[in-house]
Amino acid sequence: MAKLRYYDAAGKTQAATPKAAGHTEFLRTGRIDRRRPWLPEQRRYMTHEEVAERTGRKLQAAGETAHKRINGFHASIQFPKMIFHRTLADSPHLGYCHVTAAKANLNRSREITWAFYFANFFSDLGDETHFFERIQTSYSRMYFAVAIEPDTENGQMAINRNVRGNGLIFRTQDPKVALKNVLMLGARDEALRRIIRSL
Repeated sequence: MAKLRYYDAAGKTQAATPKAAGHTEFLRTGRIDRRRPWLPEQRRYMTHEEVAERTGRKLQAAGETAHKRINGFHASIQFPKMIFHRTLADSPHLGYCHVTAAKANLNRSREITWAFYFANFFSDLGDETHFFERIQTSYSRMYFAVAIEPDTENGQMAINRNVRGNGLIFRTQDPKVALKNVLMLGARDEALRRIIRSL
């Protein structure tokens, strides 16, 4: 895959439009305006680290907002704040953010640990080597929750693929559906679940 190049479009200003074009001014007066710059404004290309830093700031801010909205629904549904983000190595303008993690009884059979994420792209979930497969940047965001378990080899958390075959609890593009699903995972009694279902 070709390495992407990024440039800073925020610093770009609109050039003032001249009153008359250069050739018409010359025909009218016989003089050429030497004060006008002839070279177009140069683009400032950004490094992948700068792009990753900007993407990270945006993901972090969106993660903070998502956590506030989730915890602002009801006093009995409170999730820990566990916000961190990652950007994709070859495409630092793409990334995902971990918002929270908790435990829930998915099928009322046994308790599982799950984590809630969002990404600024849409994709299928793959295996451990390529977690995101078939990335589609045409969609703005993807909200998803996965079942997780401690990995004894690495000492980190890994996807629990025993849950639903691939570990995916839900995946959606709609933030309202994502909020509803997270709240359903956090609701402890049936009365609260009925309220959330009616939203």
